[in-house]
Formats: sequence, structure tokens, C-alpha cells
Amino acid sequence: MRQLRYFVAVAEELNFGRAAERLLIAGPSLSQQIKALEHDLGVRLFDRDRRSVALTPAGAALLPPTRALLDRADDLQRRAAQISGSEPVRLGYASWLPAGLTARTSAVAQLHTDAWIEPSHAQAARVADGSLDLAVCWVRTQDLEEHGLSARLIGADRLYAVAAGDDTSDVHAQDAAVLLDDDITSWASWNLYAGQLARDTGARVVRICDGGITGPAFFDHVRRSRRPIVNSPKGQTAPLPPDLVRRPVIAPEVYWTWSLVWRRREERAAVLAAVHALTDGVGDLGIHRPDAWLPDSDPHKQ
Repeated sequence: MRQLRYFVAVAEELNFGRAAERLLIAGPSLSQQIKALEHDLGVRLFDRDRRSVALTPAGAALLPPTRALLDRADDLQRRAAQISGSEPVRLGYASWLPAGLTARTSAVAQLHTDAWIEPSHAQAARVADGSLDLAVCWVRTQDLEEHGLSARLIGADRLYAVAAGDDTSDVHAQDAAVLLDDDITSWASWNLYAGQLARDTGARVVRICDGGITGPAFFDHVRRSRRPIVNSPKGQTAPLPPDLVRRPVIAPEVYWTWSLVWRRREERAAVLAAVHALTDGVGDLGIHRPDAWLPDSDPHKQ
């Protein structure tokens, strides 16, 4: 079942690196698991070279029944939990958990952290359709209204800029750049956020098509840029190469918020108790400071 989940992830990303990040496993391990699955099934699922990954006809034919099989397996697990009287509270997240939240999740009874790492908009949609009970994601007020969700602040990142050289001084937001990627499936939330940041502050927009919002491709964009580039929350804790530096963004200070979302009509006591346990005492995390910036669509903006 794990290998089948890996197959679906690679089929959806058509990129082993992105699929490995989504699944939180090493790229070589993912490649080995796919090869083992191909061997067991007796068919080649992907045509791949150094530049591209594509489904073979066999892979395309097997993808729909594989998704259906995984859905049935998830349903079986839910039914078994209901029968046992210990149905878990299912928590999903985008690619990051706020500091200290891992310890909180382990302390909440029956809380199951979902293994599927998907973009914020996908996580919110999964809560709305019942695939998850809770999700940690970036969300807009209009998303909450559209999906019938409630949200509480659970974390916030102050974003910084990355630049070549050794100058670590502050950089004004209008003198920085933001990247927008053509892959709107993977980067929909970031593109909305970064586009609004550029409009509000005068930061320069640089359009890319290589997934370089994070990772080595992001560092390459920084090296080619004449301006410092605002880092995405996915890259907040990534170590920088020795030729690059962090520069604090000011005027304004730029914040990205993380929300815990749940269905507005949720009645299960276990879910509501988990919401309280995970968000109790979080505070405002600096997002209401006089020089802090949030997009107008942020549900936590005063």
C-alpha cells in the first residue's frame, strides 16, 4: 500500500524530487520503491530521464484503479475505527508544523497525523470534503467562506530575503523581489500571497517555471538576481549555501500565517477538543505589530 501511495504521488507531481518532498522521504529511496513496485507488477509505470518524468500507457491505465484502491483502504480503516469506538481525529498539513506543535499533537488522544503532504489549498479542500478533520495550512477569508470552515491562528513565520554576497543588512520590501511559479497546482497559495505582497509593497515580480520557489533552483534564482529574493515559508529552515545570506525584510516586516482549520458545522467532541488543545495559548506571534504586513485576505489580520 505504501508503494502504491508513492506511485500516485509521483504520477501527480511528475517530478521525483517534488514527490519525495511531499512524502517526506529521500529521493533515492522513492526511486527504489517505484522500481520495486514496477518489478512486482511486471510493468514500467514511468518513462524518466534526467529532464522529465512521464506516465507510460501502463502507468496511466493503472492510476485510476490505484486511487480507487487507496480510497477503499482509507475507508476500511475509518470503518474499523468506528467499530472499535476509537475513530481518530485526522490532521493534515502542508509541509511544515509550527515550533512546539509536534509535542502538542503527540499529547492529544487519538490524533492521527496524515502522511499526505499537499499544498495549503488542497488541505483546506480535504477538510471540507471530510477526508481530514483538521489541517494546518495558509488560508484566506474567502476560502473559509467557500468551504464552510473555521480557523484559528496556530503559527506564523516572519519571512526574510536571500541574497548573494555577504551583506546581511536590512532590505526594504520595495527593493526585494518575489518569485511566482507557473505551476499553479503546487504553488497556488504562494502565488496569491506573493502577488499581493508585490502589489502592496512595490517588490518586483519574477515569473519562473521550474519549481524554484524553494530548494536548489531557488538558490540559483537568487544568484542570478540583482535584488534579494523573499524566501517562501517552505524554505524557512533550509540551510543556505555558503555564498548566500539572509537579509531581514523591513518596511514592512513580512509575515506568513498558519491556520488550524476545521469544518464550521463540526460536532464531534474529539475534534473540537483537539482544536482547543492545539491552539490554546498561541497568542498573536508578532503579526499585529505596527510594521507587520499580512495580505488583506488573511483571516487573522485585525
